[in-house]
Amino acid sequence: MIGAIEAAGNSKWHVIDADGQVLGRLATLVARLLQGKHRPIYTPFIDTGDYVVVVNAAKVKLTGRKEDQKIYRQHSGYEGGLREQRARLVRQRKPERLIEDAVHGMLPKTTLGAAMYRKLKVYAGADHPHTAQKPSKREVA
Repeated sequence: MIGAIEAAGNSKWHVIDADGQVLGRLATLVARLLQGKHRPIYTPFIDTGDYVVVVNAAKVKLTGRKEDQKIYRQHSGYEGGLREQRARLVRQRKPERLIEDAVHGMLPKTTLGAAMYRKLKVYAGADHPHTAQKPSKREVA
């Protein structure tokens, strides 16, 4: 148990290029890295995950007709406060949200899941401000 807690402090940084990658396959890899399931010391109740930086989020691929049919919903909490947008419009306005929502849905719905989600950094372009952390490049299979 002590080893798992010590290893939680040794988080690595990964950079994933989303250019031309299918959204779901990319999101599953990112969720596994955030949870720490790729490590031999994985424990469900301890955050052993790594930091993940996703670049080129605007160029992620949606298969089929999801670009026009997939709907992203937000609710303000007030009556009649439901806002719906198609994936095409979300990609134009805030392309990071495509990946953020997909990964968020794959993480646990607990405070531990929220801590994992905070380790995700998504950028629409190819540049990111995390070069000081010396992230390793990761390929999507």
